[in-house]
Amino acid sequence: MTGPVNEAAHDMTTPPPPASAGLLGRHRAVLPDWLALYYADPIEITHGEGRHVWDADGNRYLDFFGGILTTMTAHALPGVTKAVAEQAGRIVHSSTLYLNRPMVELAERIAQLSGIPDARVFFTTSGTEANDTALLLATAYRRSNQILAMRNSYHGRSFSTVGITGNKGWSPTGLSPLQTLYVHGGVRTRGPYARLNDADFIAACVEDLKDLLGHTRPPAALIAEPVQGVGGFTAPPDGLYAAFREVLREHGVLWISDEVQTGWGRTGDHFWGWQAHGHSGPPDLLTFAKGIGNGMSVGGVVARAEIMNCLDSNSISTFGGSPVTMAAGLANLTHLLEHDLQGNARRVGGLLIELLRAIAAPLPAVREVRGRGLMIGIELVKPGTDEADPQAAAAVLEAARAGGLLIGKGGGHDTSALRIAPPLSLTVAEAEEGAAILEDALRSVRP
Repeated sequence: MTGPVNEAAHDMTTPPPPASAGLLGRHRAVLPDWLALYYADPIEITHGEGRHVWDADGNRYLDFFGGILTTMTAHALPGVTKAVAEQAGRIVHSSTLYLNRPMVELAERIAQLSGIPDARVFFTTSGTEANDTALLLATAYRRSNQILAMRNSYHGRSFSTVGITGNKGWSPTGLSPLQTLYVHGGVRTRGPYARLNDADFIAACVEDLKDLLGHTRPPAALIAEPVQGVGGFTAPPDGLYAAFREVLREHGVLWISDEVQTGWGRTGDHFWGWQAHGHSGPPDLLTFAKGIGNGMSVGGVVARAEIMNCLDSNSISTFGGSPVTMAAGLANLTHLLEHDLQGNARRVGGLLIELLRAIAAPLPAVREVRGRGLMIGIELVKPGTDEADPQAAAAVLEAARAGGLLIGKGGGHDTSALRIAPPLSLTVAEAEEGAAILEDALRSVRP
């Protein structure tokens, strides 16, 4: 393991204190205890370029997490930074009470790309707010406060989105304005149907959904991540949500596809995650955020006009659709499309997942390497068992950082999955470098 590259190295017998010394204490003095920090010795990231970031001590890291899948194209992408600077030099803010050319232009492009007919777009500042808005629209349109959600899911940190999150590690309260019913299917390799083949797995989940709908008043919507993000990059077999859609239509239930982490080509095979389940057509509502802004606060909802326009009271957004964030989104989307970063995610992501599977094959602590494109999970267990091992996941996270690689973690079974999601411009050489660091990290924790 080579370790992070320190570009400010100098000859001293006793190393100086970290440049961010004291910042952790200040952080803890004024910020909530539940605001999680990675690493026993948290790092302060000061700048980035391409697929790399630097900390306050000058250490360089290969970034395989992108600020939680948010730096989608590259750090300090020139086209995005230029667009932000030029727009900020004109006007930073006006609110949605005034016409906003960048917002209209980005909405036009997203509406066309969404696949939803007669689409309307509403911009927010985060994925949480996007999902919150989708829930408002669906419940108002259907006049029902019942929501179907997937087990092991995560949809945000607001009161309503916490109430539909199916992952106990990210649900701090059981109180909710919504009545939530949880459906099987989001996790392929655990649960009562795990031993079935894909076709039988889908059939069993569909029968479970039919049975559930037979015991309750018709819900407003099913909300589902095509690939569960915080849940550890788990996914059902392709076609599950298309099969669900046929059942939902019979009951008038809407389908909300939460594309906050899967959108914009990250899965490689498709531009949107829902397209892996697409033979029944697009979802009724689609939510997005994270990668489109490449670090700027952009989220939103796409819906058919009849659904988007169902609200019968006034509404605006003070910060959603800000001219600066819209300029960033336009530049970022243009770069992604012109450079076929979806294709790069498919090619380089395919290579990376095969490298990781080869590395993991002889390691008894690795239960599964899963994912598609540049959205890859490595689930860790106690060797010889199926029991999650969150301590091993935390140790690998630390060892990877010591080797010069930043990754994430998650999972529905006590945070035992490593999450790997580099910027979509990742090169083959960087994929190989990151895989080598991960191999060393995995072997150092549980040989």
